[in-house]
Amino acid sequence: MWWIYALLAALFAALTAVFAKVGIKGVDTDLATGIRTIVILFIAWAIVIYKGSNHTIGGLTKQNWIFLILSGCATGLSWIFYFKALQLGKVSQVAPVDKLSVAIAIILSVIFLGEPVTLKSALGALLIIGGTLVLIF
Repeated sequence: MWWIYALLAALFAALTAVFAKVGIKGVDTDLATGIRTIVILFIAWAIVIYKGSNHTIGGLTKQNWIFLILSGCATGLSWIFYFKALQLGKVSQVAPVDKLSVAIAIILSVIFLGEPVTLKSALGALLIIGGTLVLIF
């Protein structure tokens, strides 16, 4: 079932790139990121409240808070750089290069989380890296 959500994430990420490219025309990319963040904030909290998940916030540990905050900082920086890249480049180049994050995530998951490297994941990461290099150069 996870792969359905992953495919939906990919679909919406693709739509994000196309919508953003049109939306940032003549707009400061930091302002655009701020507007996008407000929209996401409302959507995310609406889902949390609808599902009743907000009642479990008191159960978060210090470690949960630290790493969720760090994740939020990384997300914000990713969006800022992504929007700037979209403003300067083509969606057909920026979006695939941004997906180099998949290969980087595989490498980081091995180093920091101790996840095993399989032939399939190593080959996939190498293909992504190779594709990224083709698009950059």
